[in-house]
Amino acid sequence: MHVPAGRKLWLVSWTLVLLICITVAIGIAVLYSAGNGKWEPWAGRQLIRFGVCLAVALSIAVTDIRFWLRQAYWIYFLAFALVAGVEVAGSIGMGAQRWINLGFFQLQPSELMKFALVLALARYFHGRTAEDVARPLNLIVPALMILAPAGLVMKQPDLGTAVMLGLIGAAIFFAAGVRLWQFAVVIGGGLAAAPFAWHFLRPYQKQRILTFLDPESDPLGSGYHIIQSKIALGSGGIFGKGFLQGTQSHLNFLPEKQTDFIFTMFAEEFGLIGGLALLGLFTLIIAYCMAISLRIQSQFGRLLAFGVAATFFFYLFINTAMVMGILPVVGVPLPLVSHGGTAMLAVMIGFGLVMSANIHRDTRIGRQGSYDD
Repeated sequence: MHVPAGRKLWLVSWTLVLLICITVAIGIAVLYSAGNGKWEPWAGRQLIRFGVCLAVALSIAVTDIRFWLRQAYWIYFLAFALVAGVEVAGSIGMGAQRWINLGFFQLQPSELMKFALVLALARYFHGRTAEDVARPLNLIVPALMILAPAGLVMKQPDLGTAVMLGLIGAAIFFAAGVRLWQFAVVIGGGLAAAPFAWHFLRPYQKQRILTFLDPESDPLGSGYHIIQSKIALGSGGIFGKGFLQGTQSHLNFLPEKQTDFIFTMFAEEFGLIGGLALLGLFTLIIAYCMAISLRIQSQFGRLLAFGVAATFFFYLFINTAMVMGILPVVGVPLPLVSHGGTAMLAVMIGFGLVMSANIHRDTRIGRQGSYDD
């Protein structure tokens, strides 16, 4: 039975929307502080971007889930084409070629690729039985769907996003029922190939790994970011220095305070309690998406919601582990909080897909995406 879009708005997961809005509001407050108590250059733009992205997410949410299944491969190929286009028409920033300059907006296609990959893999595994998934030959195509964009992203170079694409693919493989021994074979092969892969890394990527192992070896060079991040985290103490009172950030010792290291700035001003509260808010969002995935009848919807939740988790884990020195420094933003237009758009598209899957959770979807009611 067809349900009007206006009626579907009442079915939107407004609790999830509220959690997202609270998280974004925290991010805007931190960006306001990063701008020394001014809306420019970051907080005001972030607020406008979120308003636009929220409208996009709600539009996606009220669109029939079967439409997204039918368009999944086209969306994947479009995202792949944009990632490939970076090699031809990409603009260079901070030593990397990752963006396409649209004039009014700097688009980073690799961010969109993460959620396009979730869509395409959910479409591929939709309707496939456990016996189908158990056959190794049936995993060649989805494996190539992961490796192809990851390889292009590595050339930009963007090791962090390439690793995320691999993790997202592995998560969906697991949810689709791929056997654990197959994961063990891949992991074993990866470990065996690690010494050879080392020779293909860029010099700065090798230096990041060496710095991760011993940050003090180059405290004013490659180790500067993580050392200053740890100082800021520690100086915040239990309750923090207070809003607008972070010394490491406001005295410009903390690099990239509005993007990759924004969690450090937040923890310096709001302390351990504030940091844990923000992590708790992120955990609620992930748990809510996971709960939605468990309620969905179709395999496509389940994998889609699970994949978005997993992607959001990888954003969160890699960023926070990076600023704490648990992982090497890579360019992965803190979702909904870090300043950045494409990352905000990509994450909100993901949440729009989750809400669409939830609204249409009882919709029957044929193996080929037929509109059987």
